[in-house]
Amino acid sequence: MPELSRIERPRVRVTRQLLPAVEQRMAELFDATFNADDTPLSPEELASAMADCDVLVPTVTDRIDADLIAAAPPRLKLIANYGAGVNHIDLAAAKAKGIMVTNTPGVFTDDTADLTMALILNVPRRLGEGHRLMRSGGWQGWSPTGMLGHRIGGKTLGIIGFGRIGEAVAIRAKAFGLNIIYNKRHRLPASVEEELGVSFEPDLDRLVGRADIISLHCPLTSETDKIINADRIALMKPDAYIINSSRGELIDEVALMDALESGRIAGAGLDVYTHEPAVDPRLLAIPNVVLLPHLGSATFEGRGASGERVIANIRMWADGHRPADQVLDGWS
Repeated sequence: MPELSRIERPRVRVTRQLLPAVEQRMAELFDATFNADDTPLSPEELASAMADCDVLVPTVTDRIDADLIAAAPPRLKLIANYGAGVNHIDLAAAKAKGIMVTNTPGVFTDDTADLTMALILNVPRRLGEGHRLMRSGGWQGWSPTGMLGHRIGGKTLGIIGFGRIGEAVAIRAKAFGLNIIYNKRHRLPASVEEELGVSFEPDLDRLVGRADIISLHCPLTSETDKIINADRIALMKPDAYIINSSRGELIDEVALMDALESGRIAGAGLDVYTHEPAVDPRLLAIPNVVLLPHLGSATFEGRGASGERVIANIRMWADGHRPADQVLDGWS
């Protein structure tokens, strides 16, 4: 890999509108160009942006594939991603071309865990349906059997993927009296399990079958793509719920819609979608699903912190140092 060298004032291209304070700081430190109207860039516009900068600052809405990276000029040396997830960037192609990739891990942990817990509370108690009933004027008053849902205390929460966010969700869920089982590639030490009050379930199918509520917190990889498919949905309890605030592709949406429409499972809470921003019209029509517009990281505090991490990564790189949030291995 090429050695890092100092760049006094790197040319930085930001693909989406960031918080004003973040953009102001970037403008002070770098030769920065911003997206004033916040319209997502087309592939052609991304190619043009990559052709005219030392550093590209993309977001999850930008697909930086192998073709775009191959067409980038030698000048582009850093992709400083705004956000933790990098599945929208072809990391292998970037590494092969000597382009460093950084991200902003950890800054959205509490925000995403809070939103996930909100869905865990919301969906079993049918708050979304109740809100729509009130808005429509259809509520006829209290009834002993009206709008019945399920309490969550004493239920089993199955967390698939137990990194920072999964752990943060477990801490919150424990306070609401949920029993927590988790699945990840490597089991936690017994002392950590005891501290968190969680139990390891190595068999993913068994976790799906045991859980009253399933919450997804794993990254999107070839192994986790559609990790919840028709076969696994068939293992779920009929009164179970599924929550996804991670990546839409973790769930086979067609299989999920079939299960929700048929009453095979009790409901779902989704903050992410396979083809977002497009949402399947079938999902929009299903009453027992709560749909949110990818709000997991949508706090002033989190978005500001992510911007500051991007700035820090660019500054370290421009000073000739390896950024703390480097994604790729092999740099010296």
